[in-house]
Formats: sequence, C-alpha cells, structure tokens
Amino acid sequence: MERVECVVVGAGVVGLAIARRLARAGHEVIVLEAADAIGTGTSSRNSEVIHAGIYYPTGSLRARLCVAGRDALYQYCAEHGVEHRRLGKLIVATEDSQLARLDAIRAQAAANGVTDLYAIDAATAREWEPNLRTVGALVSPSTGIVDSHGLMLALLGDAEDSGAMLALLSPLERAHRETDGFVLEVGGAEPMRLGCATLVNAAGLGAWAVAIGLEGFPAGDLPPRVLAKGNYYALGQGRSPFSRLVYPVPVDGGLGVHLTLDLAGQARFGPDVEWLADADAPVDYAVDPARADAFYDSVRAYWPGLPDGALVPAYSGVRPKLSGPGQPQRDFLLQGPETHGIPGLVNLFGIESPGLTSCLAIADAVAGRLDR
Repeated sequence: MERVECVVVGAGVVGLAIARRLARAGHEVIVLEAADAIGTGTSSRNSEVIHAGIYYPTGSLRARLCVAGRDALYQYCAEHGVEHRRLGKLIVATEDSQLARLDAIRAQAAANGVTDLYAIDAATAREWEPNLRTVGALVSPSTGIVDSHGLMLALLGDAEDSGAMLALLSPLERAHRETDGFVLEVGGAEPMRLGCATLVNAAGLGAWAVAIGLEGFPAGDLPPRVLAKGNYYALGQGRSPFSRLVYPVPVDGGLGVHLTLDLAGQARFGPDVEWLADADAPVDYAVDPARADAFYDSVRAYWPGLPDGALVPAYSGVRPKLSGPGQPQRDFLLQGPETHGIPGLVNLFGIESPGLTSCLAIADAVAGRLDR
C-alpha cells in the first residue's frame, strides 16, 4: 500500500489552495478528485467576483477570511499572471426606504475592516452609470472579478512545482482510522488503498459524503446539508450597459439578483435563490428559461431599460449551505480535531461565497489547524 503524508480530497479552488499551501511548507501531498478535471463544481459555477468582505458578521470566519483572502488574492493574481480586474461595484438603493439599509451595510463593512467603502448620491451614480436607476449608492473600490479557471490552474501549477500530485477520477469511497493516520479506499478505474497521516476534506458538495464514509466519525458532528441553486442569465445581445458591478441590497439567502461582468465585458445576472428540497438528490445544473421571468422585475428595479426577452440562460451553481430559508446564515465550518476528536483530520463544510475570494486565507487557516 502506497503511503503519503497528506491527502486533500477535492480539487476545487479551496482544495487546490490548501494543497499548494501544504506542499510549499514541505509536506508530501496528493489531491484526490472524483471528476475528470479540476474545479468542475462550485468553484467554476459562480460570479467569479473578488468580494471585499462587506456583508458578513463581524468576527466571523467569513468576514476575517474574506478580507485577508481578498488582499492575498489580488497579490497572487498580479504575481502569477492570473487575469483579473478591480472594477469596483455599486450597491444601490432603488427606494428611499432602502437608504437606511445602505448605512447599515457601510457600518458593517467598516467593522469588518473594509475601510474604503463610501456613499455617492443618485446624481453621481447616474453620471457614472447613465442607465442606472437609484436614489443613492455605496461604492466598493475593492470588489473585482477574476478568471477562476486560470486561478485554479495557477494554484495547481504551484502545488505540483512543490511536489504535490493530482489524481483525477479518484473518488474517496471510505476511510479507516489507524494509530498513525488513515487508510483510504479510493475508487475509479483502478481502485487502490492509500495510507496518509493527514486528511483534509475539501470536497465541497461532497464533503458530507466523505465525512460519513470515515470510520468512527461522530454522527453528532455532521452539520446540516442544505443546497441552494443559483441560476444565471446573460444579456443575449450587445455589451453591458454598465462598466461596474451592480448589486441591490441583500435578500434572504444571497445578495440579490446582481449584475456582474466577465473579463470580456459580457453582462451576467444572478444568482437567484432556488432552495433544493432534496439535498441528497443528484444535482441538476440545467437552467430553466422560465425562471428568467422573475429576473426582469428585479433587474428593472435598478436598470429600467432592460429589454423584453433580453435574458438568456447562462449556467447555474449550487451552494453547500449550513442553514435553510428564513434562518440566519451560518458561518464557514473548518472542523478540526478539537471538535470531532480525530487527529489529523480537517473537514470543511459550508464553503460557499466568498470561498473563491477567501481560498488562500482558508488554506492558511487549515494549515494552522494541522500544525496545532
């Protein structure tokens, strides 16, 4: 049986960042990925936004890791030639009753260490973005966009340069505990047994299945698994009428139907929040064209000029949440031995937005838990 020091399960952006961090620290690392390519799940099915760290509860992992991860990610992209753009975003109030909400958002951002957020009046907002309808807005200069696939390729390249190895089409089926670590039963075309001292479960939507398959994992430490599908639609013809990202005030379960831009300047709208009743059913990423009907009223609140029939299905993603509709959003869960009592094991649950922004900071946090 082959044996390595560290195994990371999941080759999404977080798993690759963790593998890079551990490999650069001198550890022997193998990344197991069930799919036939890196980042085919949540990592490639999002807005590709670099978030500033505005909305999250002060002191939460989301807030701390987003702010630290944002700065690290901008630096990493610049040093590694990963395409990105610091476009900035507008958080817009479309009714006078929402202006107080903007004040609360600004205060929350400041408490999180986001010190560059500032307010502009409606006239200034329309001067910047003539197609925008608003009664006032906040400007977030630190918000940007990134090529998520280019980022993952760079992280993988760094990890492999430091000796890490990637095994695709290699699902982890179960794991057994030993006195000095774990024995992993790896499936695929050529099933194998793999020993390791350290196991990091960064499997995203599959993190729960990995934990359940671990011999002796306490059932009481398995958090709830709630899935929320987000559908995205693109502007069918023409370039975006906006040069910045545009976000409404947040809604239950997400940040509202916002307008983002890809690196080619194409406008995208979404995500909506479609709670999936059966979290254990196979994920269906098909985008229902009929759901776009509900987008028009939401988008026209800040862009009245959206033409009828202009939105076409683009793609969808599914977020692994730890709380459901109407419940307070739960924090990221980085679960180490201090919680479940299994030495050498770290589980990552509920890593949704801003996981992409936070990936390098999450990797540092996981490495710190393993060092302890």
